[in-house]
Amino acid sequence: MDRAAALATDLRRRGVTDVLDDSTSRALHSSDASLYRVPPLLVARPRSAEDVATAVELCARHGIPLTARGGGTSVAGNAIGPGLVLDFSRHMNQVLSVDAETRTAVVRPGVVQAALQRAAAPYGLRFGPDPSTHTRCTIGGMIGNNACGSRTLGYGRTSDNVTGLKAVAGDGTALDLPARDAPAALRELAMANLATIRTEFGRFGRQMSGYALEHLLPERGFDVARLLVGSEGTLAVLTEATVRLVTDPAHRALVVLGYADIAAAGDAAPGVLEHRPTACEGIDARIVDVVRLRRGPGAVPSLPRGAAWLFVEVAGDDETEVLERAARVAAGGEDALVVTDPAKAAALWRIREDGAGLSGRSPAGRPAHAGWEDAAVPPAMLGSYLRDFESLMASHGLTGLPYGHFGDGCLHIRLDVPLERPGGRKEFRDFLVAAATLVAGYGGSLSGEHGDGRARSELLPLMYSQAAIDLFAGVKAIFDPGDVLNPGVLVRPRPFDADLRVPAARPVRAGLALAYRHDGGDFGQAVHRCTGVGKCRADNTAAGGVMCPSYLATREEKDSTRGRARVLQEMINGSDVSGGWRSPEVHEALDLCLSCKGCASDCPTGIDMAAYKSEVLHQTYKGRIRPVTHYSLGRLPRWARLASRMPRAVNALMRVPGLPALAGVDRRRGLPGFARETFRAWFERREVAGRPAEGEPVMLFVDTFTDHFAPEIGRATVKVLEAAGYRPRISARRQCCALTWISTGQLDAARAILGRTVAELTEAAGQGVPIVGMEPSCTAVLRSDALELLEEAVAAPVAGMTRTLAELLSDTPGWRPPSLDGVTAVAQPHCHHHAVMGWEQDLRLLREAGARVSRLGGCCGLAGNFGVEKGHHDVSVAVAEHQLLPAIRQAEPGTTVLADGFSCRTQIADLSDRQGTHLAQLLADRLP
Repeated sequence: MDRAAALATDLRRRGVTDVLDDSTSRALHSSDASLYRVPPLLVARPRSAEDVATAVELCARHGIPLTARGGGTSVAGNAIGPGLVLDFSRHMNQVLSVDAETRTAVVRPGVVQAALQRAAAPYGLRFGPDPSTHTRCTIGGMIGNNACGSRTLGYGRTSDNVTGLKAVAGDGTALDLPARDAPAALRELAMANLATIRTEFGRFGRQMSGYALEHLLPERGFDVARLLVGSEGTLAVLTEATVRLVTDPAHRALVVLGYADIAAAGDAAPGVLEHRPTACEGIDARIVDVVRLRRGPGAVPSLPRGAAWLFVEVAGDDETEVLERAARVAAGGEDALVVTDPAKAAALWRIREDGAGLSGRSPAGRPAHAGWEDAAVPPAMLGSYLRDFESLMASHGLTGLPYGHFGDGCLHIRLDVPLERPGGRKEFRDFLVAAATLVAGYGGSLSGEHGDGRARSELLPLMYSQAAIDLFAGVKAIFDPGDVLNPGVLVRPRPFDADLRVPAARPVRAGLALAYRHDGGDFGQAVHRCTGVGKCRADNTAAGGVMCPSYLATREEKDSTRGRARVLQEMINGSDVSGGWRSPEVHEALDLCLSCKGCASDCPTGIDMAAYKSEVLHQTYKGRIRPVTHYSLGRLPRWARLASRMPRAVNALMRVPGLPALAGVDRRRGLPGFARETFRAWFERREVAGRPAEGEPVMLFVDTFTDHFAPEIGRATVKVLEAAGYRPRISARRQCCALTWISTGQLDAARAILGRTVAELTEAAGQGVPIVGMEPSCTAVLRSDALELLEEAVAAPVAGMTRTLAELLSDTPGWRPPSLDGVTAVAQPHCHHHAVMGWEQDLRLLREAGARVSRLGGCCGLAGNFGVEKGHHDVSVAVAEHQLLPAIRQAEPGTTVLADGFSCRTQIADLSDRQGTHLAQLLADRLP
């Protein structure tokens, strides 16, 4: 029996029941949000403090390292290890109590920061520190790194907000701090080294590198709990924490100040502090440009003039005083904007929160990496440091997108070090040594909030004296004499250029079906877009987000976008996941991917898991027998064309018990019937009968779903367009976007079908005739997928002229929508509509027409063939239950359920007593 099997057996024997020793789980936990890849021997998900104590004891006995992990959002490699990884996020994720009187909360380490905020909110309280990953990072991880976030100026660091800890030290000792005395040897060590501690530690607020030994000073109360905060899981494993809560101010104002460049913003930051802001963040214009490029110009509110900005938040309980303070801040800038609308402020803060992902591609268009992403200097020196740092980057031929906590002197940046090239590892080492030397010369810290981890621990001697380094080893020996906990971090560090994930990945360019235009034609580079920031593990639906519906349904890492990317990365690496495209681990991870494309827009790094899944299915089944649903549902347009010859007979046949199951359809699913007359037949019959010839020409893209299942939507679209002054026409031949072939990975056939369609539409596009899609998923294929499947020069003209109905109408001079006064609507945007075209134009049109619209986030759960297939029904329903079905149940009678997507309307009809309405139908019904 090998070491992993022996440990797994002992853990289970001792009552630790959730132990994962399969290759998929090891792949999922082989990386975090860092550059590093360290596959564990096994993973355990503890349910109690007793499980944790057992794990520590058994790891020490077996000589196997133990690493604690929360949300896996560590940027420095603190949450990965070669032995047992304890994942606290699955079970130990509760807020145990909130005490409004003492303003404290007791939590388990796996609770997500946002969940703690929700628990505290009814009492008018909040947990102060708020890192950008607050929607998915855990309190345990925040304690491990001494996380800070944007509002440290107002609320302090995590260490300032922890009042008690329960933990298990590396030697098995149960710690209950501050109630129980700390080890006597620790006090002796501190008293023997007071001069070193007083002169080298606690010099400024963002000095986070190394152990926070300043808390062991007599004048600071020998606070061992605060020493453990920021110790990165190297001294003890947390089981419970008592944290301080603060009141949430009644009023906030965001002041945006514009500057000529990022260094000028750094120069200005110290002067802002006199106004007592809760936040003072710097951001470079190039990050904002990325948002505009990826999400459209409307995604970024108007900003003051400049190439860099400070986002300054002032807050308080007196609205007049807050606004006066905001005005004083604004008066100090070159150009300024005061934002008091919470929605507009939230849109700006989202850009800042997504910084780590948005900066995953450098200004030069190359992959940009963490590793030197959170150095800090005393705030008064920030502007000068930024200029020297820019010069250092230039001398090494590197670029990055800077942003950060400028009021604290902390800079975030990801750098386009060419790790994938020969010599890249040496360039990485040379630059980090130079950068560490630079920041140390400014009296700064290698880490300002993310911890040192595997990324910077080796560099600590450039910042600290040998006496301080020896002190770190002395502290480690007291708590963890066997070096069980997170070895290689802080003490006896691993080389920072060891275990790098990117150099271990080979390029994958040969024989691919998709172009991967933005990744140099490299599937490997595409899947390595995932940096692990973990936004896919958060519930983004309240803000209209979609990603990641399967994770929200199952709460399993393998069902997140990040989890799937990790397994694909391991497939390319070829060590733990060794079966290539047909690896069981890969298909297990992709099975519950709905191909919703939510990640393509919501993931700040631009992952497109729907495309990757199509590629995997294509490569797996190329020239082989496919699953039955690939033939039945994946080739639906062909069967629909045949069914249109005798729709009544086919509809009756589909109702025969057991017959749909032979096609791979879940028995619990109802199937929509084929229309007695297709839209195309109606249109051609109408044309023969004579119709108005005047108006601007517009080409309708007649998709399979509108043509064969919902021709009434096509008729409504024609009515609306003619009323707007257009003359709709359709192509001479039936066309198809090949969506169902794409989603089932039949990409050779999809290319041929889509190629014919694009060729048919090219003449209209060349004449400047708009092409209007009625089904969002098919419209998205013409706008996006076609550019990946066909030559860009061939597909681009059609993609450029393809519009949604709302886009065309909104851009029509003089057009005014019919009045929708009195209309209340619950809107379920199609996922592909959200991801590719964006739904903002639709929302704007509806509201300008007078409708009251509640926009839902998330996926409907049907997602084309996904929710119809055997084995997916329960997850499909769980996804629908997240937002869609509760909203429908809560809607008043008479509320319109707006759903342009055929899948969405099918799901609504199947799982509720309502029917979905297309935008065209809503507008057509209100025309005079």
